[in-house]
Amino acid sequence: MRKVINEASRPDPELVEGFRSLLLRYSPSCIISDVMERARTMHSALIPASPGRFAGPALTVRLYPGDLVDCLDALRVAQAGDVIVVDAAGETETSIWGGLMAGLCLQKGVAGAVVDGAVRDVDEVRDLGFPLVARAIVPRSTHSPYSNRLEPIEINVPIVCGGSLVNPGDIVLADEIGVVAVPQEEAASVLERALAQAEMEEVTRQRINAGKTVDELLAEFGRL
Repeated sequence: MRKVINEASRPDPELVEGFRSLLLRYSPSCIISDVMERARTMHSALIPASPGRFAGPALTVRLYPGDLVDCLDALRVAQAGDVIVVDAAGETETSIWGGLMAGLCLQKGVAGAVVDGAVRDVDEVRDLGFPLVARAIVPRSTHSPYSNRLEPIEINVPIVCGGSLVNPGDIVLADEIGVVAVPQEEAASVLERALAQAEMEEVTRQRINAGKTVDELLAEFGRL
């Protein structure tokens, strides 16, 4: 069996805080998707299984189709503020995440999780207040509780989640609309553009409230 557990380089904490500040704005995932020209926007099949917005460096997990295991080993390297992003091969009939995992994540200070696969115990996860995005919800667990096997698994390797490439340390942001992944090497530039667009949208709202027409808004801002 195969088990890989890597450490990951993480972006500058001030940069991460900048993305977290966007969570206070309207539709932050839309803003980032726009300024990245729609790149790295995850598939609409990934929806909130437990509500909450979050942003942070990606701790990536890759599982193997047909042999999904619990991803407890991610907690070996998880740090406060991380977002655990799991490539579970899009499998929808085997849950790889539940209430106990959510509780352990809260203990470590994990900001949230995105699972391209199935989860369960969403009543408990919701009551814990742990934000979780997934492709499906199903009672059926992995074989790990019976086999005691936690491999094959790869942690902090490049993955694909919701059709988007995610590298360890990329900044992942999720809201009630969707999930976006920002490449770590582009994060400073993306944040600058995202903050500028958020400000422009706020001014546009003020103009709308003041009675400006579509033509007037397009003339001033060039877009809506």
